[in-house]
Amino acid sequence: MSAGQDQAPRSTLARTFAALSGHNYRLWIGGQSISLVGTWMQSIAQSWLVYELTGSAAVLGTVVAVQTVPTLLLGPYAGVWVDRLDRRRLMVGLQTMMGLQAAALAVLTLTGTVALWHVYVLAAVLGLNKAVENPARQTFVHELVGPDDLRNAVTLNSVLVNAARAVGPAVAGLVIVAGGTGVCFAVNAVSFVAVVTSLLRLDTSALTPTAPAPRAPGQLREGLAHVRGNPELRVPLVMMALIGCLAYEFPVVLPVVASQTFGGDASTYGWLTGAMGVGAVVGGLVVAGHGRTGVPMLVRTALLFGLVLGLAAVAPSLWVALVAMALVGMASVAFMAGGNSTLQLASAPHMRGRVMALWSVAFLGSTPIGGPIVGWVSEQWGGRGGLALGAVACLVAAAIGLPTARRAARAEAAA
Repeated sequence: MSAGQDQAPRSTLARTFAALSGHNYRLWIGGQSISLVGTWMQSIAQSWLVYELTGSAAVLGTVVAVQTVPTLLLGPYAGVWVDRLDRRRLMVGLQTMMGLQAAALAVLTLTGTVALWHVYVLAAVLGLNKAVENPARQTFVHELVGPDDLRNAVTLNSVLVNAARAVGPAVAGLVIVAGGTGVCFAVNAVSFVAVVTSLLRLDTSALTPTAPAPRAPGQLREGLAHVRGNPELRVPLVMMALIGCLAYEFPVVLPVVASQTFGGDASTYGWLTGAMGVGAVVGGLVVAGHGRTGVPMLVRTALLFGLVLGLAAVAPSLWVALVAMALVGMASVAFMAGGNSTLQLASAPHMRGRVMALWSVAFLGSTPIGGPIVGWVSEQWGGRGGLALGAVACLVAAAIGLPTARRAARAEAAA
């Protein structure tokens, strides 16, 4: 083999894991790798607990909505706060609070005293934390790696989330069968120790923080105007609002697919979600090494996302559904990572917190609207109907972004 032939794989490998060359990012992603497995275990356990308590997909949708409505209502303001504060210290406080929330849910469930209203209250508490934590965490990645490795770091973060999605739900399914949902909540509470420790051990001199924005009137309006005037920001946000509302409602749809469509139990739910996570890891690694940003890329991935969701909706057997969900995972991580990177790179540095808060609103804040809708559709037409609704949403989002993508392609060709 020639030297040139040997060099190409190394170059690809270096591009794929470029962000890991930084000590701070390795610390951060190490803590996240432990915490995210616990987070996915809690997500699966909470959905299964609510379904056990009520047997209703509609109620499941309202619980998810309660958890995400703070992002819808407070998300834009959270972005202003994130732009004003030290993000590392903010992250330490928020991660600690989420660990305490998981511990409370674990105690209630393990003692057999949990009721549906407890789940609603604690879901709202978690939602308040996440309204601020999401934009803080996403913009903090920029401080860890700087602009050059941002796209790679964001994609690797998505790979990590989905690797945890592959491991966490499968483990959660087994743990729920063996010890109940309360054990999953307890594991998640303990897992937050890892991420808080990683934040405290960072080399602060190696961070590249953006100077906090001074307090001033009209900062929320300023952020909205910044987005409105830039199609590289506005169009991805509109696309994500639609897709986030109706396509990313997997905690609502997949329990119904597992129990009704395929006659399974919690482990079936775990395998469906895990298959999606495996596909997302593979897709994320491809995007990390070769991915691009911009609206044209988002249109292509939204189209692919819609097609594979449609395949999952018509899958005739569980094995076909598992393959389809792996493809869904690949498309979903490509869209998510591409949109996140596009927004961070296209936004002004002092606006980044506000822009990413709007991304969180579009992704998570749309769930109070989409969760009940998808839950109702799944009750009326089964899990297949819920997946089909998501497929249509992706195809419509691709159509919305197409004019901007064509203008961008013409401009690139003329340059």
